[in-house]
Amino acid sequence: MFEAKLLSVDADGGRIVLSRHAQEALNSALLQRSLCSFHASVPGRHIEFAATEPRDLGNAIQLKFPEVMVSRQERAHPRAEVTPHRPLHCIADAAGIMPFDARMIDIGRGGVGFLVYPGDIILEPGTVLHGCRIQGPDGRTYTVDLEVRYSQPVTLKDGTRAARSGCRFVDPSPDVLELVRHYVGD
Repeated sequence: MFEAKLLSVDADGGRIVLSRHAQEALNSALLQRSLCSFHASVPGRHIEFAATEPRDLGNAIQLKFPEVMVSRQERAHPRAEVTPHRPLHCIADAAGIMPFDARMIDIGRGGVGFLVYPGDIILEPGTVLHGCRIQGPDGRTYTVDLEVRYSQPVTLKDGTRAARSGCRFVDPSPDVLELVRHYVGD
């Protein structure tokens, strides 16, 4: 994954400048792309944008100023980590057209986070996953629709590639909210 600092933004000149990555192979890979998608974090917000025309400046990389940026506020509700001691299993989109296994990694009153393998499956923001079946640690199954809020590729500690998606609950039932309370309390 290419990680860099945003060094300068020149909206009038139509350019942004990023620091180079410590691994030269990643800089070369970025410079060969015509379109580059980025995720940035600033206090209280998450920002996504796509930039084009990467150009090597020697000590930095310049790109054309993004035409579109998406900014989201951080979660309103805390999430609890899903651990092997309190596992959750999810068949996402079980009532939809493309059911798939999703490894749940966190849960909160507002929604869930999960990983999808292989990492080239990226769910678009706004996609509604219908009739997702979440199996709780007690073996009970909870059904809820989830709306994808974001997805991004990730590399896990063991080098495995996956896609991480954050979803919000769509009209959760009292049973689903009770499951959430099991993890995060009131």
